[in-house]
Amino acid sequence: MSNYQMPRGTQDILPAMSSKWHKLEDLLRQFCYVYDYSEIRTPIFEHTEVFKRGNDSSDMVNKEMYTFMDNGGRSLTLRPEGTAGVARSFVENKLFGSADLPVKMYYMGPQFRYERPQKGRQRIFNQFGVEVIGAKNPLLDVEAISLGWSILSALGLSDLKVLLNTLGDDESRDAYRTALKEHFKKDISSMCSDCQRRYEQNPLRILDCKVDAEAEIMKTVPKIHDYLTPESKAYFDAVCAGLDALGIPYVIEDRLVRGLDYYTHTVFEVVSVNEQMGSQSTVLAGGRYDGLVEYFGGPQGMSGIGWAMGMERILIALEAEGIDMSDPEELDAYVLCLDESAALEAFKITTELRAAGYRSDMDYLNRSFKAQFKTVDRKKAKAAILIGETEVKNQSVTIKRIDDQTQVSVPMSDLIDAMDSMFAMEDEHEHTCTCGEGNCTCGNHE
Repeated sequence: MSNYQMPRGTQDILPAMSSKWHKLEDLLRQFCYVYDYSEIRTPIFEHTEVFKRGNDSSDMVNKEMYTFMDNGGRSLTLRPEGTAGVARSFVENKLFGSADLPVKMYYMGPQFRYERPQKGRQRIFNQFGVEVIGAKNPLLDVEAISLGWSILSALGLSDLKVLLNTLGDDESRDAYRTALKEHFKKDISSMCSDCQRRYEQNPLRILDCKVDAEAEIMKTVPKIHDYLTPESKAYFDAVCAGLDALGIPYVIEDRLVRGLDYYTHTVFEVVSVNEQMGSQSTVLAGGRYDGLVEYFGGPQGMSGIGWAMGMERILIALEAEGIDMSDPEELDAYVLCLDESAALEAFKITTELRAAGYRSDMDYLNRSFKAQFKTVDRKKAKAAILIGETEVKNQSVTIKRIDDQTQVSVPMSDLIDAMDSMFAMEDEHEHTCTCGEGNCTCGNHE
């Protein structure tokens, strides 16, 4: 492959696609605004220890991170996920001292993982995520899930289901780990190398194995709900009751553990059941974490909950369900330069239209009038502004409405007023067209 092509596992977001991204980003920010979540932006790379914490068993840490040494001999890693950097920032900037805990944050931006590229899985991918740090309450777990579900519903996605589980507290997980090690002890040598590593590091992660998922030993694996402490069971029951109260459907998935070691208590995924999504069906996932803030030097026992969605995967899910996120490419006005001597005046007029808030463009290639008018059609311009040598001499312009082909000549100094009048008439026309017939009472037909 040529060095002048994009690296494997990356993609260009071309101008024709960017409107979909803008629309998605705008909706995400709008929901965060009404839920009272504020944006946080953390560095694209962090010290490796931010992500590689102790005896971590996750594939992300062990196989997928982009880690490098900088010129000062420090080990740095391009962020593979958002939560760790947000938790580090929360502690470093002493946000735990806020008078209004919990602190509710969201982030948006690229993440980096060395994975085998496939549909919905890239080495550079964009994530939107939320983190709520500083309080432990099952209603916050419900709020986080509700926010994600509401966003996906607002986008029009319907081929979805919520998978829900709990990992319990430390006591629950310790008891469950012991049970899992006993369960897998006789068969672990015949399982995949990752499972053999996970058996020693964190046997819960064996439940997430894709290689041995259909092995006979997996069919009889113990369930964590049999090892929950009364406190953990009560917490999970409260989360379920909150989801029931909001009418959010969910399925309890006993083997759901998520891919990162810091999760405690509630874990969840929202997956697409649309067959076009293939193996990359998870569109949103997350859970609660009790020890991450303390790891970075924050207060002991300060809990958080969060989730992330892959934005590329959301767009794929929308396409799979036939939902078009693109905005029509339309101009308010296109300035046609009728001869080269009028180019500077045409440029000034275009600039004036833009300053007045009209989306406008003009020809820069000295093309023929016919060729320029084809651009008017392709750009779906609402008005064509014509200027040539005669118009420059008379200090006038011709405005042509494209919908009804009417045109009027006005002084250059009156251009914006004429455009304002034209668009006001258009708005009124759109209104009166929806009044109904016969017994209209809107007053616009008098």
